[in-house]
Amino acid sequence: MEAAKGSRRPASPMHRAELEVRWVQGFTNRKLGFVNNKTICYPCGNYVIFINFETKERSLLRCQSGSVGAFAVNGNQGIIAFSDRQLKPTIYVYTFPGLTKQAKLKGQASLDYSLLAFSHTGSYLASYSSVPEFSLSIWDWSKKTLLCSQSQPGVDVTAMSFNPMSWHQLCLHSGTSATLWNIERSDKEHFLKSRPITLLAQDGSTVHEQSNFFSSLNTHDSYFGPLLPVPAVAGLVEDEAETFKPKDDTQPTVHPTVHCWTPTSDLYMGCEEGYFLKVGADTFKASTVHQKLSPDAKAKLRATFRSVSGSTGKSQEFGRQESQNVVLFAMALHKDGLYAAGNDGVVRCYQVKGTQFQTEDCLEVEQPITNLIFSPDYTSLLVETEKGSLYVFNPNDNEDVIQLLDASEGQFLGVDFIVPGSEHCVSVAESGEMHVWRIEDGACISKVALHTMATAMACSLSSHCVAVGTKRGYVFFIDVTDVKLPKVVHRVLLTENCVQFLHYEQSGQFLITGTSDGYIFILNALPSTTFQVLGYIVLSHKIIELTSLYDVEKEASEVIVLLCPPDIKRARLEVFSLPRKIVLDNEECINERGLLKDHAIRKRSYDLEFPLSSVVRRKDTSVYGYASHAPFICKYHFASKISWKDSPIMKSDKRIPSKQFGRAFLRLSPHGKWLVSVAESGVLIIHDAVSLDTLALEHCHSYHEHGIRSLAFSLDGQFILVSGFDGAVVLLKWKRIGERKLKDAVDFGNYLLTNLNNYIFKEKKFLRNMPEWARISGKSLESALFRSDSQIKFKKGSAIEIEEEDEYFLLTQEKSSEQTWVDQKAEKAIKEETAKFADKRKEVKQGIKKLRKKIQEMMFENAKVPKIEKLDQQEFNLDMEEQERQQIESEKEVARVRKDIEMENLANAYLRAIIKEDCWDAMSVKGRSVRSFHLPCEVQNYPMKQRSPEELAFLERILHMKKIEKADRKLRRDIVDFESHVQVTKEEGEKAEEGEKRDEEAVHALEGSLSSRFGADTSVLYPQMEMHTREEKINQIILLRDVIYNVKTAFNTDFDSVARMKELEIARVKERNVRISEILNQLNIQEEIWEATFTDNEKPDRDLKVLDSEIKTEKYLTPLQKAKEKIMARINHKRRLAAQGDRARERGLMDMMNGVLEVKKEDILKMEIPPPPFVAKPEGLWSEDEKKMYKEYEKKVKELNEEREKHRKILETELRKLQSSVQETTQTFDEIMNRLFEKKVKSEMVIYQEELKITNLLYSLLLHEELSTREAGLSHYLEKKRKEKSSTNDAVKAARAQVDSYRESYDILVAEDKLMERGFKKEFPDVPIHHIDQLFKLYKRRPRAHKTKVVHDTPNPYGDRPGSVKAFQDAYAHLMKAIDEMDELENKPEGLDHNIWERFCVSRRAKVESEQQIKQKALTLAEMQTFLQKRIEDDEKVRKDIEQIFNELNLLRELKMNYQLNLMIQFLFKQGQVELDGSNLIPNYTDAILINRSIIEELNSTIRAQGERKVASMVESKDFRKGIFQLEWEHKRIQMQIDDLNQKARDIQKLNVTKDHQLFLRVQNYDSRMNREVSVMEATLTFIDKVHKKNVQHREKLIMELEKQIDQKKVANQKISKEIREMLVSVSERRHIYECSDSELLKQKIHKEHYEDILQRQQLVDLAKAQAQELSILQAEVERLRMRTFPAFFDVQEY
Repeated sequence: MEAAKGSRRPASPMHRAELEVRWVQGFTNRKLGFVNNKTICYPCGNYVIFINFETKERSLLRCQSGSVGAFAVNGNQGIIAFSDRQLKPTIYVYTFPGLTKQAKLKGQASLDYSLLAFSHTGSYLASYSSVPEFSLSIWDWSKKTLLCSQSQPGVDVTAMSFNPMSWHQLCLHSGTSATLWNIERSDKEHFLKSRPITLLAQDGSTVHEQSNFFSSLNTHDSYFGPLLPVPAVAGLVEDEAETFKPKDDTQPTVHPTVHCWTPTSDLYMGCEEGYFLKVGADTFKASTVHQKLSPDAKAKLRATFRSVSGSTGKSQEFGRQESQNVVLFAMALHKDGLYAAGNDGVVRCYQVKGTQFQTEDCLEVEQPITNLIFSPDYTSLLVETEKGSLYVFNPNDNEDVIQLLDASEGQFLGVDFIVPGSEHCVSVAESGEMHVWRIEDGACISKVALHTMATAMACSLSSHCVAVGTKRGYVFFIDVTDVKLPKVVHRVLLTENCVQFLHYEQSGQFLITGTSDGYIFILNALPSTTFQVLGYIVLSHKIIELTSLYDVEKEASEVIVLLCPPDIKRARLEVFSLPRKIVLDNEECINERGLLKDHAIRKRSYDLEFPLSSVVRRKDTSVYGYASHAPFICKYHFASKISWKDSPIMKSDKRIPSKQFGRAFLRLSPHGKWLVSVAESGVLIIHDAVSLDTLALEHCHSYHEHGIRSLAFSLDGQFILVSGFDGAVVLLKWKRIGERKLKDAVDFGNYLLTNLNNYIFKEKKFLRNMPEWARISGKSLESALFRSDSQIKFKKGSAIEIEEEDEYFLLTQEKSSEQTWVDQKAEKAIKEETAKFADKRKEVKQGIKKLRKKIQEMMFENAKVPKIEKLDQQEFNLDMEEQERQQIESEKEVARVRKDIEMENLANAYLRAIIKEDCWDAMSVKGRSVRSFHLPCEVQNYPMKQRSPEELAFLERILHMKKIEKADRKLRRDIVDFESHVQVTKEEGEKAEEGEKRDEEAVHALEGSLSSRFGADTSVLYPQMEMHTREEKINQIILLRDVIYNVKTAFNTDFDSVARMKELEIARVKERNVRISEILNQLNIQEEIWEATFTDNEKPDRDLKVLDSEIKTEKYLTPLQKAKEKIMARINHKRRLAAQGDRARERGLMDMMNGVLEVKKEDILKMEIPPPPFVAKPEGLWSEDEKKMYKEYEKKVKELNEEREKHRKILETELRKLQSSVQETTQTFDEIMNRLFEKKVKSEMVIYQEELKITNLLYSLLLHEELSTREAGLSHYLEKKRKEKSSTNDAVKAARAQVDSYRESYDILVAEDKLMERGFKKEFPDVPIHHIDQLFKLYKRRPRAHKTKVVHDTPNPYGDRPGSVKAFQDAYAHLMKAIDEMDELENKPEGLDHNIWERFCVSRRAKVESEQQIKQKALTLAEMQTFLQKRIEDDEKVRKDIEQIFNELNLLRELKMNYQLNLMIQFLFKQGQVELDGSNLIPNYTDAILINRSIIEELNSTIRAQGERKVASMVESKDFRKGIFQLEWEHKRIQMQIDDLNQKARDIQKLNVTKDHQLFLRVQNYDSRMNREVSVMEATLTFIDKVHKKNVQHREKLIMELEKQIDQKKVANQKISKEIREMLVSVSERRHIYECSDSELLKQKIHKEHYEDILQRQQLVDLAKAQAQELSILQAEVERLRMRTFPAFFDVQEY
């Protein structure tokens, strides 16, 4: 590695020429920094660029092994470090300004390093590798050694920095987490220890981290078991159990974006959510620092505020709102405060105090700011924007902001030279920005923005003009005659598709433009013709590349277009000529739509044998192509004569392999003798165009960024301009080449320039006079074209990106009024055709009108004719084809709808089949119900599925095993009984049998259900108290399911019998209803007959059948079904006609016997006796015979009526009997239904009891599994901790051994130092004693210690202090220098020999060196002891963890054993047998015990007897006490009467006789005397009232005067109050300032108040205790008095 100008990769011996890098431009928006106070550096492609922002000098450092990867700068030491991007990457360390390599570090990284960071002091470098290691490594670059390394798989870190106050600490953060790393050192060994930072939640709340693996067990719930951790419930055992966290418990945290260290080793941090965080150095927890807004919410501007944005005039004039929740992307700490910036593009100074901060705006730019870096002297601040622009300014000075770099918004898509190609060149970026560069030094002269997406560019050879193609089909022409002020002079819209290629042919007359849809437009390249569009060509496939060749003799250019049709998978060349004729006589060469005619351009095509990615042509008919399927260059030869219509497959004359890889392209030098090949490999290779030998090779771009994108030669061939996908523009110059070759290129360039000078001079004048292009279509066009600039979104680390929504907006926005050139030509051609055929068109329209009128008349006449003569309306349709088309479309639509309906029906049928199969066919017992006749009672059966063979086999195996167990248990009992009892008598045997029966009854009582009463065999079940193993519980579950199955089966049997009974009843009811209906008809009674029917629930199979009556819509019949229906209707009609032909038998029967063969009695009674015919005559005219006949007639009528009445009564009796019979039978059935319903309820109860047993067993199995999982997890964690304990123990032993060894060497060194001091006099035995004393004093004398000057006024917030190693070296050098001064001869005592003095100096120097060595070793020993103490603490922590795990494991095992033995048993008790507190819904049976009923009954009888005795004694005592109380009350009453009488006697004796009493006794008329006295007193009272009114009036006057004075005082008080408020505000401000400035007094005040609160609380606690004690004493006294006064019910046994 070396500087780019002076050194480069050595050329291969085969290379006869060599290139050098002249300059590099570009910015890849990656890490940068200050390398000294005035120079910044940043990586760009394969280079590191250094820029002095004062002198603008630039220098380069090249990475010889490819692209620059990770990058770091240390401005304090003037060093940089970067890594290359290759397999097994290497880190290089260079110094500046010498650019000498200091270190080459080879680590364990396999692919790439993502981050590098220098420590602020010392020679330490941190690196972080990416996939797959994700390893953090610490290097000592000065010694080129790796100190330590630690991997954290899967963690992709985005930022890394050392603590400026201590190199032992680093901070790393990714997009989701942040970690602090500590570097611990023991002598020469280094270790990395991590500590994660607890971030806040996204809503700003604190995240409480709780360990899901070590949660406390809840042992108080004996029913549900302990509350186990979530991993145990989830069934996790190994490492996953320790890290598992449920999704609901996971709280998303903030996403860090930037961090910055403070002098107190705290961290400031920004995040994407807009919070400003502070991380404590000791707590490792983040907290929010809130913004303290100003009262007016206006942004505070610093006095030195500057803005480089063009839209800040109004904001500065009217004041800008203070920004809140800014997403910070950059931070830099200064002594004045924290400088930070983010997405709003404003640099602010944050003044942080406690948990609040205030801001001051310092700088405003247009784009979001991504980086802030201070220079080493903290005077200049470097600002990097998201776009890539760089600014430098002094925050504390009003100097102008220096713009170092104005990067493009996107990558460079093309570069080219401005003719003549020796002074300036241009580059165009994807965002539409064009830069003009000076070739001499690479300085950016000017810039112009098109505000649209650019896709191609080219520089004209005949004028100072640059053409730029855009994504929307525009071509912009930019005038660069004045390179400092380029301007857009013209724009043309060719098509709506993207402009893909722009190419100026060598004569400078034509601009060839290729679009993405296969169109090639030919434009006049001269500005004087306003860049006229001459025509276009349409190709059949996508254009791969476009090139041209100018023939000077023919004055024509030949254009070659490379295509690659996908059907033939070979390259095809489309060749056509561009003669001057298309300029001079353009109308003859194009058709009316602007398409160039084939005979004018002589278009032809060639098929090549390989697919190519690039092609170029020389003047000798040689064509070179680069194969796309394999890396080689092919050479083809075009025949001079070939038929244009032929398309032969051309074979290559020569093929040479290429050393490049990836997609490549070829370029020819202007003189055609150099062939350049460039590819994605980033290597530029120059070949000899004739022999294809390699002349030069240059690695100017990296293959990691897809290599080279564009290339351009200058006219003289001396310069080569290259741009790559890495965002860099590199200018190459020939360093070594043959003079002849260079002369040929220069001569051709001069020749070509001579030919073009006429055009250049002429067009230059015209370009200067051309006005700047203005958008002529108004605001709509401007918004349509330039709105895309607002839709472009630039991202950090990427070139340019358009969001999907923005693309949709661009596609759907309103089209501009500007038409493309193609549309203009088409519109013009249409207008010409319209004008040409206008008369013919008019004739056709007139004919159509006449024809329409004639048809309308015919239709009107058709409407008047008879129906049989009418024609269908479709007969008048002249367009039969359109009619047929519509009919076909309608039939297709009908077929489609019918198909959709059929598919929907098929889906429904399939769904019905699945549901029927699962819910109906699979049921061995179909679900149905039986309903009562008269009661709202409905009973359902149990739907049951057929048990599978596997279930039956498993059940059979369990039953067989139970039989074996029962036989074994019986045999064991028989053996035991035989050995213990020889013989028993008959009575004893009967007692034993009774005991067994009682035992069996007890066992049944403990079964917990009544299944045995409902058809289930419970003898095979396990006893509830004997199920301890998992297999027994599983078997019990299977047996209980079989019991439930049997209970359901038994109930279904009864249900089926009742259902059959109902069917019979309904049949009987129907039979009786037939007779009832007959009777009602005979009696002519209109009464509703009760009918018994089945509901759908009783006959569920009816739901599976669809009756015709249920279908309301008309049935769709196919044509075949319709024909069949017509045939069947015709046959039925014929049958009916044949049946009605001859009916003589029926007619005879009807005439003779009214159509019946047997006459019933009811029919006879219905008959009426006809009256005799003479009844019509008057009665007087009747004869005797007639009278007799009439009497007989009346007699018959009477008998008939009596018979009718008798028959009616018989029918009514029969009707009542039938109705009562129906009622009785149905009520009987309803009673049976009630009994069935009761049985169903009891069966449900029994089933629920068994299901409760199954649930308890399943829960016990689940609990057992969770406890086992928890035990396995703890065991695994314990084993893990044991291994960790072993490692920590080994670390402690190793550290202790190392400390002991080092202490031993230290003790030896100290002992040697003491011996050296003690043996001083023995070293000088020949020296006199007085000299010895002087020398010993000098021997003990030491120079003053070197003190580092501390500069307090430095802007560096971390202080200007050297590193510990450097400080020791400086102190040691100062000490040695002072020792040298003390060793001078002038300090030698008088009379001392020179040799002795030299020996003394050597001895003193050795003593000083020994002391320094002891000091150094003492520091190292202290550090090693600290390291040992940390290892001991780690070991102790692991030991405590193991102890905790042991305790939890033992507790868990106890719980597991407890829950295995303490079984959950289900009992059935009658009401009153459970004596527990029923306040809770679920009683707590923790302290409950199971007692035999006889014991309880005996105890209750004893309690009742004792209670009766106690009540009798209490009644007796109560009666006796009642007499005592009555006597006491009588005694008290008599005593009170005595006291009253005595008191009255004393009052009479002691009564005083007053004057009033004497006057009353002496005066005769006492009332008149009292009246006189009253009148006198009333007169006196009247006088007093008058005096009082006068006094009141006087007082009111005084009050009015006082109120006036009060009003005056109020006004004065208001003035004083205003003054007081103002003074209070000033006093509060001064108090606030005082409190803020004197925080210690505030803390003391707070502590004092806190202490007083504690004392007050203690006093209150003591007072409460005393009062509680006094209350307890008083309560005891009250209880004692109550017990003495009232008798209490107490238990005699207590006494």
